[in-house]
Amino acid sequence: MNNILIVEDDNDINMLLTDLLKGEYNITNAFSGTEAMLIFANSGEKFDLILLDLMLPGKNGEEVIEEIRKTSSVPIIVLTAKGDTQTLVSVLEIGADDYISKPFDTREVKARVKSHLRKLQTSANTDTNDILQFENIKIDLMSRDVLADNKPITLTQKEFDLLVLFINEPKRVFTKEILYTMVWGDAYYGDDNTINVHISRLRSKLKDYTQKDIIETVWGVGFRLNTKK
Repeated sequence: MNNILIVEDDNDINMLLTDLLKGEYNITNAFSGTEAMLIFANSGEKFDLILLDLMLPGKNGEEVIEEIRKTSSVPIIVLTAKGDTQTLVSVLEIGADDYISKPFDTREVKARVKSHLRKLQTSANTDTNDILQFENIKIDLMSRDVLADNKPITLTQKEFDLLVLFINEPKRVFTKEILYTMVWGDAYYGDDNTINVHISRLRSKLKDYTQKDIIETVWGVGFRLNTKK
């Protein structure tokens, strides 16, 4: 059974999420950002997913994301009442994998959680000998390690999945709809911010090692692997 950490200071919402998910997952609760980081640092459990509110006492949600991303690529779904585009783009840029706006539909929460955990399960079942190579980048599909010139690169779950997708089909142009369906495992409703930010962060992380944008934009269509020397 997968382990989920719920970080939400509103007791009613925290308990609502717990009741919603506890039948299928092991749930651990935190009610502040500081408490969440203590649990994350000291727990012997390996969390498979984190549901994280942004407006928290102690450390805020953004600080929690930044700290976790120093050591872990665990999927983080942000729950936020901040609906402005800049806030949503910002949390994706610092390492969140997804976001759900408050007030939320409980069916959407369950669907998003299942989607992210399904991706983890698929990765865990990958053949241990599966290694992808593109130029100086090497990807171990089993361990989910990414190396460039034998130096490790830390990617989030979605960044990793996007890179694998592009390298597996280097000549294919992926539309945003296809990327969202294949990587997020959900129907696409024109959520350009999520895809654009993840592509931008993936490019930025790899550029120092490849000296080019590893993913190129095909204007009006989508994205593909940049195979030009």
